[in-house]
Amino acid sequence: MILKPRKDDIQIIAYYLGKVILGLGFTMFLPLVLALALKERAPALDFLLSLEITLILGLLLERFFKTDKSLNWMQGMIVVSLSWLMAMFLGAIPLFLSGHWVSYLDACFDSMSGFATTGLALVQNLDHLSYSHNLWRHLIMFIGGQGIVIVALSLFVKGFTGGFTMYVGEARDERIMPNIAHTSQFIWLVSIVYLILGTLALGLTGLLNGMSAFNSFFHGACIFMAAFDTGGFAPQSQSILYYHSLPYEIITVVIMILGAINFKLHYHLWMGNPKEIFKNIETRTFFATILLTFLITAFGLYEAGAYPKAMVLFRKGFYQLISGHTGTGFQTIYARQFLTDWNDLALVGVICAMALGGAVCSTTGAIKMIRIGIIFKALAQDIKKIILPERAIVVQKFHHIKEVFLEDKQVRPALIITLGYLLLYGLGAIVGMFYGYPFLNSLFESTSAAANVGLSCGITDVGMPSAIKVTYIIQMWAGRLEFMSVLTLLGFIYAAFKGK
Repeated sequence: MILKPRKDDIQIIAYYLGKVILGLGFTMFLPLVLALALKERAPALDFLLSLEITLILGLLLERFFKTDKSLNWMQGMIVVSLSWLMAMFLGAIPLFLSGHWVSYLDACFDSMSGFATTGLALVQNLDHLSYSHNLWRHLIMFIGGQGIVIVALSLFVKGFTGGFTMYVGEARDERIMPNIAHTSQFIWLVSIVYLILGTLALGLTGLLNGMSAFNSFFHGACIFMAAFDTGGFAPQSQSILYYHSLPYEIITVVIMILGAINFKLHYHLWMGNPKEIFKNIETRTFFATILLTFLITAFGLYEAGAYPKAMVLFRKGFYQLISGHTGTGFQTIYARQFLTDWNDLALVGVICAMALGGAVCSTTGAIKMIRIGIIFKALAQDIKKIILPERAIVVQKFHHIKEVFLEDKQVRPALIITLGYLLLYGLGAIVGMFYGYPFLNSLFESTSAAANVGLSCGITDVGMPSAIKVTYIIQMWAGRLEFMSVLTLLGFIYAAFKGK
């Protein structure tokens, strides 16, 4: 028998949802301050109005549903799901008010794309968007990469308990430190240190390329936030192609790879244990799949004759490949060139890279490397069982921070989540095909949305059907949260109507 949600459930969920909304509201002060400093009057009003709406909604929920009870697993998962949806709706308000989005749905699309660190965009005339709105686009990626719920609650709820529930709900299931507060602090420490270093590196490169000092470091900060949080937004419509700079591309590749690495691995690197990189199942699998998918892509590009010079082939092919594999979505080619210059085999290589993703407990999306590694370890174990005598005891191990014995309890979730992603990629492709797009193009765009990548072959456009926009929004949301919290919300809604 399915039980209806209790009054306490609604109260606790609404109260903590209000806290998250308040946290989101406070982040709007940053673009507001920038708009005032640069005398961008209309954008300042956009953010002032958005901030007021967000804070009022958060305060109303906090005041009318006040409670001192902690979240249980179900409530925590639902807060996560609803928080990401509310972040999308509220984060879209200043974007829509700017006049650079044709409809509020388009602004919601870009808002979800930002928070989910995807990078697909429907913004119009991006090259003339205000600095403050551009900062907001990249700031929501930075917040989304760290996890908006944990950020909001750890910063704005004194003595908050129950954080691990939502830490898991936001698709992270490995503690770095003994508790979630310390884990969140370490993630922010790593992010801020890298932000400073990355902004300096990109800013100086921009200066050497002839950009003004302000633009160099503003672009550097925005590009870093999008690269490290494997998002893909850029201040200019040409993405990284705008800079026409090999050093810029090399720096962003390094940042993208750093963003795709498990924060737990970052911790061990910071603690002076660099050998972990070479032993860890995630990094081994990551570099093996990069090599494999790049070979597929490079062979396809060679067959297509897209780039006659080997250096150009490597530079164009590898950049899009690593951008896809890390889940970032930066491009150094135009979207339509995927269809006009690349052949199907090259596209398949990038699709596979996007579908696989980076590490767990990182800012990237998709299936993730530890699951791929575990599945192949389980496959090797089963092959050994078939080959060896029946009495032989087959033990399989893998190294992930420490030596771990492979068990069914690890294999089953890896297979289930992998299957979930494959279904999500396929369903999005079917929707695209329903509206007349070719299969491979539809699969490319669907995988990019569901894996939170942001590469586009041209389907993502303001003129695409609203049903596809909504489909991609759902894919970005479900793909970023890895299904569990989304399914919990759906079960909660079902219980509210059908429960007894």
